[in-house]
Amino acid sequence: MLKLMKILSLLHLLSPPKLARLVVAIFQNGINLMLVFALTDQTNKKKTALVDSREKISYQELQERSESLAYLLAEKYRLGKNQRVAFLCQNHASLVQGIFAVSRLGADVYLLNNSISQLQFDRRVEEYNYDLLIYDHEFSDLINNSPYQNPKIASDYENTEAISSWLDSSLRKNRKLKASSSGKIVLLTGGTTGKPKRVVHRPSLVNFLDPFAALLNRLQLSKYSTAYIATPIYHGYGMTLLLALLALGKKVIIQDRFDEKKACAVIAHHHVEVITVVPIMLQKMLKHDSAALSSLRCVVSGGTKLNASLVKKVRHQLGEVLYNLYGTSEAGLNTIAVPRDLAEHANTIGRAIDGGELRVVAEGKEVSPDSIGQFCVQNKWSMMNSPTRWIQTGDTGYRDANGYYFLCGRTDDLIISNGNNIYPMEIEAILTDHPSIRDVAIIGVEDCYSGQVLRAYVQLEHGKTLAKEELIDWSGRKLAKFQIPRDIVFVDDLPYTELGKLDRKQVETAKKYKYLVN
Repeated sequence: MLKLMKILSLLHLLSPPKLARLVVAIFQNGINLMLVFALTDQTNKKKTALVDSREKISYQELQERSESLAYLLAEKYRLGKNQRVAFLCQNHASLVQGIFAVSRLGADVYLLNNSISQLQFDRRVEEYNYDLLIYDHEFSDLINNSPYQNPKIASDYENTEAISSWLDSSLRKNRKLKASSSGKIVLLTGGTTGKPKRVVHRPSLVNFLDPFAALLNRLQLSKYSTAYIATPIYHGYGMTLLLALLALGKKVIIQDRFDEKKACAVIAHHHVEVITVVPIMLQKMLKHDSAALSSLRCVVSGGTKLNASLVKKVRHQLGEVLYNLYGTSEAGLNTIAVPRDLAEHANTIGRAIDGGELRVVAEGKEVSPDSIGQFCVQNKWSMMNSPTRWIQTGDTGYRDANGYYFLCGRTDDLIISNGNNIYPMEIEAILTDHPSIRDVAIIGVEDCYSGQVLRAYVQLEHGKTLAKEELIDWSGRKLAKFQIPRDIVFVDDLPYTELGKLDRKQVETAKKYKYLVN
């Protein structure tokens, strides 16, 4: 209760009139994502809520458009509770309006990855039988070549049948919508070669108090006025920060897709203070124009590893502005590293947030500090369809004696060489500390004698050179003998997925010049 009161205080909702407004909104509309507008201070209604690549929308306009769209979806498609609506969209205002409208009707929101293949999309259509699909025109061929036959709506502004044209439609609010609890938000992870994992979350003001409080307290989001969500909204990370920022009444900037040149221009033009990124985005922006990033006061990195080289570069060029978040689609937000944490341990994912439990487990038992195991999580805001109370994240790492957590990699990234368990991310974190190295990928190569041997794919900083003997000598002072790579491959770039994760399966296809280390 004290935590709820503190959050309501930060949202300026403790006065009787404002609390009454919140209660009325719940009674009239139910508990769904549209409740965000009741949380927003009434003095902010004319304030800018969203800026996308085409338009600027106030809080009042965003609420009215979302409400109108909810009426139209109910009128035309009889959309309601327990129905499934899939979104295949880039980051833009129509996507946000659509999510709010569908939530208002109590239907389930399915957020699809924009890099989805034809095979993956076909499987999802057959498995989940969506009642409605809201999509960008660029995905038309994918949809037309699939078994999908149910209603669909284009979200593009240029399309005459798109969501944006509906808001001026002759259809009217002919019937009053019933109050409705929010439907589920469903993320579909994996599924490239097999069945995708269905991760179900039900938005709950009570259940999400702890992660919301952590974002407010550790990132101090209430201090800032303008934020840029550079990460995809379809990913849980982008969605979480978007809702938190809108609840706080901030101006939120979104763009269809990330481009470092456009991103730097947006940050400079809007004097952006907060940005959500994955590390590769941050690296590209710093390389393109670090001066354009001078307004940033809170750089929120997540989604994948943050290497020590990039941490030091950000501190040198932008100051103490970098935060590192660790979470998963299944378990939500788990840890936050603030700038002072990263100053002490550049590769830490920080300390656990309140309200949940994060354990490091090996062979079914919690291990002692500094011992590596799998991260297992239990909290109120994790996926509601988990078969067990504790969620195995599939990530390995350790906790030190001071409560800092460190990520070592995925359980399926484990390399076994001569009986030694080797975690690639642990080696990558050390090698990227070399002043000439920008990025590194470690993979295991089959070997008839050792089982596997290590190969390092190394991307150098621009203009830097590095002899193989120098790297081997340097590695020998930092790594155990069994951790030193046998092969070294120098590459121009390393492949990353759209979500900014290193694509280890594609690493070997990179253009390379190879040195064999004997």
